[in-house]
Amino acid sequence: MEFSKRKVFILLSLAAVVIFLMFRVPEKDSAYLSESGRVFGTFYKIKYEAKDGLSLAEHYERLFLEVDSSLSTFNKESIISRFNSGEDSVLADSHFRNVFEKGVEVSKISGGAFDMTVAQVVNAWGFGFSKSDDVSDELIDSLMRHVGYGKVGLVNGLLVRNDAGVMLDASAIAKGYSVDVVARCLDSLGVENYMVEIGGEISVKGVNHEGRPWGIGVTNPVDDSTMMRTELYDVVYLQDKAMATSGNYRQYYHKGGKKYSHTIDPRTGYPVEHNLLSASVFADDCMTADALATACMVVGLDSSMAMIESIPGVEGYFIYADSSGVFQSKATPGFCYDKK
Repeated sequence: MEFSKRKVFILLSLAAVVIFLMFRVPEKDSAYLSESGRVFGTFYKIKYEAKDGLSLAEHYERLFLEVDSSLSTFNKESIISRFNSGEDSVLADSHFRNVFEKGVEVSKISGGAFDMTVAQVVNAWGFGFSKSDDVSDELIDSLMRHVGYGKVGLVNGLLVRNDAGVMLDASAIAKGYSVDVVARCLDSLGVENYMVEIGGEISVKGVNHEGRPWGIGVTNPVDDSTMMRTELYDVVYLQDKAMATSGNYRQYYHKGGKKYSHTIDPRTGYPVEHNLLSASVFADDCMTADALATACMVVGLDSSMAMIESIPGVEGYFIYADSSGVFQSKATPGFCYDKK
């Protein structure tokens, strides 16, 4: 009798296990997702390990709209556009404050080689957010009176200016900041492995789908205004780092037999002319890397090396043309991401 009861108990237990296995909801395995699209007038690509296999796009796409409404000069209702239109007492949101404060910091570090108030001069040369004018020395001189990062400030959260003609352009820092915003979003959602790229500015964490550091290509800096050529000069491998690259090989035009690069020196008002072709900067956040890469393209190779070496936790990798026109590369002493 005792044996019979034990047998029945075992059979019932086995039946319960079978029923549980039949009706339980299976857990989804993690999967690396790759999502891409257009934003801020450029392209984005985001690869990440989603532990439940579900897309997180709805989370970061909402942030794209927030950043656009704050920093886009092509959005006429954005905070920066309202300021540029002459509106007084514009209230800055957290996105704008973060970018503005970092911009001032890099302006000081670079001795004014990075300056968000260069907007009108950039526009005059045909690389900004409005139509270009016929450039003359007189025009540049007149516009340069309104350039200087000290002409704009934040007072109790409000944007104030001491020059009615000053205008702001965040294009040399906003993409990097947007990368950081998406990266922080993924961090908050528990994503441990990702690569975020917006317009060539990148932040990575952890490893790729092969369990290896993320391999990031450095574009060969040959003239390519069509932005269709994708040949690589080198590859770097990153973990838990941000990278931004600036160069003159894609945004330029020819006029009167002369090539004009899109990098405008805020200290002179004129396009730069030197042998530095591409500056890649590596930092803990992409906003810093983005602004510093722009400053490097202004000051040239030797000054870039000195500037980047002076900043803790930041490294640089530069491609330049030697006296024979042959491409060469140079990196700061702490650079250790080049594994090609």
